[in-house]
Amino acid sequence: MTAGDTPRPDVGPVRIGVTGAAGRMGRMLIQTVLDATDGSVALHGAVGNEGSAAIGQDAGLLAGRPACGVTVSDDPVQLFATADAVIDFSRPEASVRFAALAAQGKAVLVTGTTGFSAEDLAALSRAARHTPIIQSYNMSMGVTLLAALVRQAARALDAGWDLEVVEMHHRHKIDSPSGTAILLGRAAAEGRGVDFDAVKAINRDGKRAEGAIGFATLRGGDVVGEHAVILAGAGERIELGHKATDRGIFARGALKAALWGRGRAPGLYSMNDVLGLS
Repeated sequence: MTAGDTPRPDVGPVRIGVTGAAGRMGRMLIQTVLDATDGSVALHGAVGNEGSAAIGQDAGLLAGRPACGVTVSDDPVQLFATADAVIDFSRPEASVRFAALAAQGKAVLVTGTTGFSAEDLAALSRAARHTPIIQSYNMSMGVTLLAALVRQAARALDAGWDLEVVEMHHRHKIDSPSGTAILLGRAAAEGRGVDFDAVKAINRDGKRAEGAIGFATLRGGDVVGEHAVILAGAGERIELGHKATDRGIFARGALKAALWGRGRAPGLYSMNDVLGLS
């Protein structure tokens, strides 16, 4: 079956839709929803890219689980019109379109897409006037807590402490620095009360600027994601870090966000809101 036509219930399991069903994160999300045993969620629909070989396949089988009766579709309009929440890890141009569909269908949108431009984020904000949208460059609960700790540390220590964000990912990752590294840099800038864009040092040569938030990017192998924020003072250094060894952490965080978003007022939220850290 495909996504149904029944109204969204106020009780019962949250009906989850997944975009990019054939992708690595799409399959992981389907697995996570199907593996949930507490009755809080149910897989409602899944969509793949137009022309994908996954179209017409059973979503459970596609994700390496038993058949679940949900057929992968190429119709996101139907999915957003009937699901309670849709989880999206795709590309910025697709996520912006999905945000508009979520606004029309009043479905919660949870997006872990990275690489958004300022114009893309503005489009998400406009869509969030009509439905809850939860956007984060990293859906990991551990990274969300790390960002909060970075914000607190940067607030406590003045600009005399040099601040560097170091990240490493697998060789195929496109954006550089990673969205998570940018998230951590922004948290540091918020803690210092400065404009992130004015102090970020992504591409640099020569002497380190006073008060800069520097970035170092490493790529290689199959690293899921490693991030460290280093605050270096005279005679001492603080390192705050997070290592991801399983992509399931992102799916589990996104599912927690989808559950949290049900019944929320329209607005643009983050994982800080989901974990009560705002």
